[in-house]
Amino acid sequence: MAETLDDDPEIATALPVGGVDLPTLYDDAPGRAPAARPKVLRQYELIERVKSYDPTADENLLNRAYVYAMRMHGSQTRASGDPYFAHPIEVAGILTDYRLDTATICSALLHDVIEDTSATRNDIAELFGEEIAVLVEGVTKLSRLELNEEHLRQAENLRKFILAISRDVRVLMIKLADRLHNMRTLGFLAKQAKRERIARETLDIYAPLARAIGCHRICSELEELAFEQINPRARTAIVRRLEALRATQGQAVAIVSGEVSARLEESGVPARVYGREKHPYSIWRKLQRKSIGFSQLSDIYAFRVIVDTEDDCYRVLGVVHRAWSSVPERFKDFISTPKRNNYRSLHTTVVGPRGMRIELQIRTEVMDRVAEEGVAAHWVYKDRSYGFDAEAAEADGGRDPMNNLRQLVQVLENGGDAEELVEHAKLEMFLDQVFVFTPKGRLISLPTGAMPLDFAYAVHTDVGDTTVGAKINGELRPLRTALQNGDVVEIVRGPKPVAWPEWQSLTITGRARSAIRRHIRQGEREALARMGRASIDEIFSRAGKSRSDVSLRPALDRFGVTSEEELFVAVGRGRAPAGQVLETVFPGMKADEHAAATARRRIQDGPDARMFVRGVKLGSGAKLHFAECCTPAPGDRIVGIAGEEGRVTVHAIDCAVLAHYEDREDMWRDLHWTALAEQSTVSAVRLTATIRNAPGVLGQVCTIIGEAGGNIGNLSMKRRQSDFFDAEFEIEVRDARHLTHIVAALRACPFVEEVDRAKG
Repeated sequence: MAETLDDDPEIATALPVGGVDLPTLYDDAPGRAPAARPKVLRQYELIERVKSYDPTADENLLNRAYVYAMRMHGSQTRASGDPYFAHPIEVAGILTDYRLDTATICSALLHDVIEDTSATRNDIAELFGEEIAVLVEGVTKLSRLELNEEHLRQAENLRKFILAISRDVRVLMIKLADRLHNMRTLGFLAKQAKRERIARETLDIYAPLARAIGCHRICSELEELAFEQINPRARTAIVRRLEALRATQGQAVAIVSGEVSARLEESGVPARVYGREKHPYSIWRKLQRKSIGFSQLSDIYAFRVIVDTEDDCYRVLGVVHRAWSSVPERFKDFISTPKRNNYRSLHTTVVGPRGMRIELQIRTEVMDRVAEEGVAAHWVYKDRSYGFDAEAAEADGGRDPMNNLRQLVQVLENGGDAEELVEHAKLEMFLDQVFVFTPKGRLISLPTGAMPLDFAYAVHTDVGDTTVGAKINGELRPLRTALQNGDVVEIVRGPKPVAWPEWQSLTITGRARSAIRRHIRQGEREALARMGRASIDEIFSRAGKSRSDVSLRPALDRFGVTSEEELFVAVGRGRAPAGQVLETVFPGMKADEHAAATARRRIQDGPDARMFVRGVKLGSGAKLHFAECCTPAPGDRIVGIAGEEGRVTVHAIDCAVLAHYEDREDMWRDLHWTALAEQSTVSAVRLTATIRNAPGVLGQVCTIIGEAGGNIGNLSMKRRQSDFFDAEFEIEVRDARHLTHIVAALRACPFVEEVDRAKG
């Protein structure tokens, strides 16, 4: 993976490696108070933990791995001042909580020795066996690639990492424990930018990977630790709201738990009932996804009912629904149709005691353990041996826990840039699911919001490649139709593969998008080169330079390309910023000139509009106009409505105006954003907010927008009352995701009652 805590010279100070006098490591160092003494698991404590769940554990092997790790890491220290060997020992301790096998615990103890000490893979294989050597090699941090951009290095490392963990899930478990301990000690890093970068990587890659294999406990802690670094202001606001809510509703939670328990006891169903509070980061994500404020969240408190058998789950459901009215469309059966990460449970919401809306999760003890620990829940002692019980995993979840990771490997097989892999991997890991069927009754699990092309590629790559249409529940429907639970989907196929660039906006899964990209890659290369050439010429022109008067060889060398054509393509893709090309060719330029040359472009109507939006049916003479009703921004799914004299108006897909054109399919144009629009532009969008009327409140709201990176272009007051007022903001944002971040930050503010994107 990309550089992490232990890669950094601030964290691991390389000192002579060799034998170490164990007692000296626990003596108080000069200047360190006794309270700062590191708390490291002793050998006997670690072995006792392993033996408690695996009586067959090889004590000698564990002892040798423990001592070897301490000797090899020697006097290396971390930023906290603690001895470095405390880190691998703590990683091993975390894995004992998940009852991992002896080979995994030993590998955790040794996971850094190949990279950070003089030890080699052959040394590990000779001393501890080939199995442990393979695991340690898989976990060893990848050497830094000599690439120009940090995000490219991260992408290449992610590519290799996914391939490694797909072969043995234990590699991922060790990496997750490694990152978890690093995040727990992240505060010792002096540089805030570095802390934020590591936290962002944790949110983007490690937490989703933990979720993908069902390790909810690790995922939640990683998210909370990262959230605290990335957006401490928002987290503090949510924590304060939770504290206030806890003070007013804490007693109600106990009352509800008691009443549910009493009803179940009367019905003769043995059960354990308890309430749980939603984590701050989960609340933040919901504020981002849904157009609601904090006060409108109905699932901050939920109740978990734990029973003995699967039959009892459905008995509890019957008791609850007979006792209280269920909320329509709020029931989900993840027992008969488990999530892709093996999560199984019944979810229902009822109007319970005292008229409170109560969300219930009903599951067995085994289901609860799988929900918290995921794939780690199936390492068990059985028949005088210890290991992963594949039969139990299949019986409990009905799905292979590695399916999600294998889907990421299929994304890799389609090739493409490392940047695309990161994008597609995040798509695969972040989204919830919807269940649809083939005409023959085969169940296909897809992310929520998936469309027919996603379904086609989930069935088979060849099916996706030859798709020309789709029937949903027996009726021909547009390829942009979002699939719903229970839909029966039949793909209409053509005689040969065909894919348009606009089809990327008709998919949300990484597998489908990467396959479409594979088809269109060659066709778009020429367009990217043309776009990159134009960008360089414009940057040079602004600086008073001409490309024809100078050699671009220095830029070719810097960006690792062999020809000007490849350089133009790299600029068109956004991998090589045109401003950096200028700086490389003319190193004597002043900083202010360089800043002016590399400023983000604003997306607007005019001759440059075609650099931001593309579409097969646009035609060379089309004049693009960005609709003011919905102010589309990169990241929004977009369509065009053709008008007179070649005018095409670009709308966001959920714009209300599009309803007027539902029966005019001939006017619709499938569009998508170019790479330039997605990576180096700003767009003006509108937000409407209802704000409490109090001194200084408007200033606080504007500060929140500014701190989130938004630039307010216009502000108008719409309706003012004694208690509240409505305001409309025009804000410049990088893309739709940036806007969502700003909206979530506003929703976390206690003075903001409602905030929505204006689309009218």
